[in-house]
Amino acid sequence: MKWKNLMDRVPGLPGDPSHIAHVALRTYSLALSLSLGPSLLPFVLSRVAPRSTGSTKYNGRALLKVLRRELGHDGFAFAMTLAIAGGEALNRYFSAEASGEVPAEGSPTAEPRRTLRSLLARLSAAQRTFVANFVSSAISILLIQAGRDRSLRLRNNPPSMDAIPLTVSIPHSLRSGVAVPSPTLDLTLLLLVRAVDSLCQSFVFTRCNNAPEKSTLPTKIPDEMDDVHEEEKQFRRRRLGLTTRIDALVFWACGARIMWCFFYRPARLPRAYVKWIGSLAAVDPRLPEALRAIRTGRWSYIHGSPKESHLLTSLSQDLGYPPAWGDPSALPAFGGRAANVTWTKLGVHNRSGVGGIPCELVHGGITSRFGLDGSCTANAVVRGAYAFAEAMAIYLPVHLLPVLLGRPSSLLQPHKAISVLLGAARSATFLSTFVSSYYFTVCVTRTLAFARLFPSVSHDFWDGPYGCIMAACLTCGSSIWIENGRRRGEMALYVLPRAIRTLLPNSWLRGNRPLARGLERLVFVLSFATLITGAMHKPHSLRGLSKWTAAFILKGPRAGFRKTGDQISN
Repeated sequence: MKWKNLMDRVPGLPGDPSHIAHVALRTYSLALSLSLGPSLLPFVLSRVAPRSTGSTKYNGRALLKVLRRELGHDGFAFAMTLAIAGGEALNRYFSAEASGEVPAEGSPTAEPRRTLRSLLARLSAAQRTFVANFVSSAISILLIQAGRDRSLRLRNNPPSMDAIPLTVSIPHSLRSGVAVPSPTLDLTLLLLVRAVDSLCQSFVFTRCNNAPEKSTLPTKIPDEMDDVHEEEKQFRRRRLGLTTRIDALVFWACGARIMWCFFYRPARLPRAYVKWIGSLAAVDPRLPEALRAIRTGRWSYIHGSPKESHLLTSLSQDLGYPPAWGDPSALPAFGGRAANVTWTKLGVHNRSGVGGIPCELVHGGITSRFGLDGSCTANAVVRGAYAFAEAMAIYLPVHLLPVLLGRPSSLLQPHKAISVLLGAARSATFLSTFVSSYYFTVCVTRTLAFARLFPSVSHDFWDGPYGCIMAACLTCGSSIWIENGRRRGEMALYVLPRAIRTLLPNSWLRGNRPLARGLERLVFVLSFATLITGAMHKPHSLRGLSKWTAAFILKGPRAGFRKTGDQISN
C-alpha cells in the first residue's frame, strides 16, 4: 500500500508528444542505439565466434569502458540530446521572453532581460529557433569531441576507438601521436550535406510553387477548384522533375569520384566503405595495387616493372594461368600485328590486335565455373547477378522496415507486398547495373573497342587512371536512373559526404589542426541549426531520412512512422 502511494506521487510524462521530456527521451534512445549498438556488436560476436573476433580484446574491462564512454556526459547520446532538447527548451524560453510572458521587473537582472527581450522581439520565430539551436549544438560538438579525445588518450583498449557513429576510424599507428584525423568529420559532413539539401529544397519549392494557397480553396467554386488541384499537381511534378534531375547529376558525379578514389586513393575514403565496395565488386586487392603502380610509373608495359611485377604474376598463377600473363615485361604494350605474335607465344587466343594484360586477370575468375573466363559480356552479366543477390539482402529490409513500423497490416494485402518486393528489386537492379556497367566499360575501353581502334596508344594509358578506369567511373553512375525518382535523392545524399571527404586537403585528414577543428565546429553548428530550423518552420524542405528523423524526434513516433515506403523517401 505504501509502495502504491509512493508511485502515485512520481510525476509521469506529459501527454503531449512534442513536450521537451518526450523529445529528450526519443533523442537519447535513438542516439544511444546508433552509438552503443555498433560498439556492443564485437562483444556479442566474440561470444558467438571467439576465434574469428579475437575475444581476448573484448573482455569485461573493455565492456565497462565502452559503457562509460557511451553513457557518460560526453557520450554521443547525451550530447545529441542536449543539442536537440536543449535547443528546444532554449527556443521556448526565447519565445516566452519575446512575447513578454516572463516578467522582467523586480529583479537585479531586469535591465539585461529587457535588453534581451528587445533583441528577441526583433527576430522572427525561425531566427529565434536558429539562434537557440546554434547555442545548444555548439555545446554538443564540444562535448562529443572532448569525449572522443578522452577515448583516444585511453588507447590501451582498441574497442574504445569506435565511439561515434559516422566518424573517422583511427589507425593504431596514429593513436599515440598528435596527428590524428578529426573523429567527427564524417558526422559533420553528413549534417552539412543534409543542411545544404534543405536549403536547396526550399529554393526549388519557392521557384516551382505557382499554385494558389490552400487557404483560398474553400472560396472557389467547384470548376475553379478542379483547376487549382490540377495546378497543384503540376507544381508537384515540376518540383519532383527538377529535384530528381539534380539528384541524378549529384550521384553521378559523386559515384565517379568515389570509384576513382577506391582504386587510386583509398585512404581518402572510410576504411569500412572501401571494404564494402571491394566486397561488392569482388575485386582482388592485387589488381588495384597494380593500377596504383601504373599511375605512379612503377608498373609499365613499356619500361617493365622489376619491383612490382609480382602483383599480377601471383594473381595469374592463383587463377590457373601462366605467370607471364601478369608480367609487364612479357606483355605487348601496343596493339597491332606485333601484339598478335606475342599472344601466340603466350597462348592467349582472345586478344587479337590489342595489348595489355589478358582480360582473364581483370575478370578474376568470376566466370570460371561456367568456362567463360575470356568473355567480357559473361563477366559483366555474372557480376551483375551476384551483385543483385547481395543487393536484395540489403534493400529488402530497407523497403520492408518502414512498412513494418508504420502499417504492418498492409503487408497482408497482396498488392502491397508485391509493391514492396518490386521496389526492393528495382533498387537491387540499380546497384547490380552499377557494378556490371563498370566492368563492362573497362573491357570496352581496353579490349573490345577503343584500344582496338587506336592500337598505337600504349596500354600504359588504356590501363592507367585516365583510360579504362576513368571511362568506367564516368559510366557506372548513370545507373541511378533505374532507381525510383524519389529514392535518387537519398542515394545522392548518401554518397555526397563521402565524395566531399575525398576533396578535403590531406592536412585535414591526416592532422587535427586547430584551424581545421575550429572550421569543422562552425560547419557542424551551422548545419545542425539549419536542419532543426527547417524541420520546425519549413518541413517541406526536408526529405528522406532527415524528414523521418526530425518528425520522429520532434513530434513523436506516429509522425515519424505514419509514412511508408516511398513516402518516407520523399
